[in-house]
Amino acid sequence: MGKVTFIMVNIKYNEVIFMNHIKTKLQVLCALFAALCAVCAQVVIPVQPVPITLGTFAVLLAGGFLGARYGLISLCIYILLGIVGVPVFSMMKGGLAVLGGPTGGFIIGYLPMVFLTGFIVEKMGATFKNALIATLCGTLACYIFGIGWFIVLTGKAIGAAFMLCMYPFIPGDLAKIIISSLIISRYKKRLLAENR
Repeated sequence: MGKVTFIMVNIKYNEVIFMNHIKTKLQVLCALFAALCAVCAQVVIPVQPVPITLGTFAVLLAGGFLGARYGLISLCIYILLGIVGVPVFSMMKGGLAVLGGPTGGFIIGYLPMVFLTGFIVEKMGATFKNALIATLCGTLACYIFGIGWFIVLTGKAIGAAFMLCMYPFIPGDLAKIIISSLIISRYKKRLLAENR
């Protein structure tokens, strides 16, 4: 009986050590993906009124790799850094005023984007097909927030808002969806070593 108890305690101890290691690793990855979002946001094609950036690509990767909870934490870090003035938004901008501009809704839309992407990958698994569904849904969530805010801010009609804020970005976003899905499906297990 004593031997069995010792084995059970030892297993439990190893589980606690393992989970603490995983938690620490995820916290580090949260910071790294926040930094990745900041770097990718600076890769800009300066079209108006909303520039094309690789920011959404980094957001999709954050959701796919970190999951809903830690992906959301990572993007909260990124957005909070921008709000306090760190120039992490596209074209090296920072400050609360950026969220009041035409890109503000898309930046806030990163939160449901990363959460939804992470949630679907967690629930369905990180196959290419599932990652494709997750990143597509996440991208649509970002569009909803971004276009909705743009309409409120500018008073543009829905059709005009779609023409300015969605249609020009579809080819690039489809490429981001496909490439991020490939990366997630191929490297998620390696990066996190199936932490769950």
